[in-house]
Amino acid sequence: MDADTAPREADARAVDTLAVHAGREDLAGLGLHAPPIDLSTTYPSYDSRGEAARIDAFAATGEAPEGPPVYGRLGNPTVARFESALAALEGTEAAVAFASGMAALSAVLLAQHAAGHRHVVAVRPLYGCSDHLLTAGLLGTEVTWTDPKGVADAVRPDTALVMVESPANPTLAEVDLSALAAACGTAPLLVDNTFATPVLQRPALSGARLVLHSATKYLGGHGDVLGGVVACDEAFARRLRQIRFATGGVLHPLAGYLLLRGLATLPVRVRAASATAAALAARLAADPRVLRVHYPKVGGAMVAFETLTDPHEVIARVRLITPAVSLGSVDTLIQHPASISHRIVPEDDRRSSGVSERLLRMSVGLEDIEDLWSDLDRALGDVPPTPVASRPAVAEEARFARV
Repeated sequence: MDADTAPREADARAVDTLAVHAGREDLAGLGLHAPPIDLSTTYPSYDSRGEAARIDAFAATGEAPEGPPVYGRLGNPTVARFESALAALEGTEAAVAFASGMAALSAVLLAQHAAGHRHVVAVRPLYGCSDHLLTAGLLGTEVTWTDPKGVADAVRPDTALVMVESPANPTLAEVDLSALAAACGTAPLLVDNTFATPVLQRPALSGARLVLHSATKYLGGHGDVLGGVVACDEAFARRLRQIRFATGGVLHPLAGYLLLRGLATLPVRVRAASATAAALAARLAADPRVLRVHYPKVGGAMVAFETLTDPHEVIARVRLITPAVSLGSVDTLIQHPASISHRIVPEDDRRSSGVSERLLRMSVGLEDIEDLWSDLDRALGDVPPTPVASRPAVAEEARFARV
């Protein structure tokens, strides 16, 4: 369901309007048009008794302190603007920002572990480092991997959360989020919404309690800022703020400013890149050098495809498209997941979750489609000798949707 046609429970304004105005509501009253950047690490106060009371209150509840800031690790006004804006876009009560997407996920796991919940139910594929963090038990977690249909049976009394990406990285597999939320029972559902963004879906409206973003990707949108954020209810946000304060995984104020600025153009960027991505997916699906194309029903700017030609040679031959990890930038990026983003996942687990050695993942940017196709066409090389008749029915494998 497109976020524009979804019920607007948290805010009656459209996502396009929220993207421009959320987090900036007070600027006119301050006599400002652009949000200010507060780079202070500490703040003066002559009322030490009052500061003690505010710190005690934060330690007890995790509620963001009222009044002037105290210290950069406890909170920052510029970052708070981004958090407020992202919560409005996702339709949640709150959001808590971190130094990276992995710092955000780590904070969620630590918060649940501190509450006595260490078991995680997860659906592959996930981003490679998320998979590794869960599998390696680096934060004391125990993970049960399952498919969406097995979630209800996998949930235990000590289950900290159920984690899924939809569309998934890198295969773009999708999950019925409402059905999955129902299967979780009392365990909170965490949805990594990095690929779809709140422009295409709002998981909280489908029952997810936690919505994770690598803000480095589409929220920033220009490949120049690292960040992560969890959109959630206020109760969980208070626990995350306490974890962030204790561990120091804070988002830098300049990053908060860049992310807030990135949100303003998020709907325009996502829709434009998605239209190009859908068209490229259709061309790739009809190309005899391509075995299979993956493109999600929800749409989006990500395309995954398996080549009959050598995928490493495709990476080596692109010139306009940048061969690099990450995604969500205004320029088009391509990478080989089995070699880079998912290399840390054991080979058997990669293969069983659909991450084949022939799979390439492309993040489509804002370039002209003909220029992108010309680069891809040349990079794919000559048509392989494999008879077309022996290929799978690509039209049945590929799924297409325009934003």
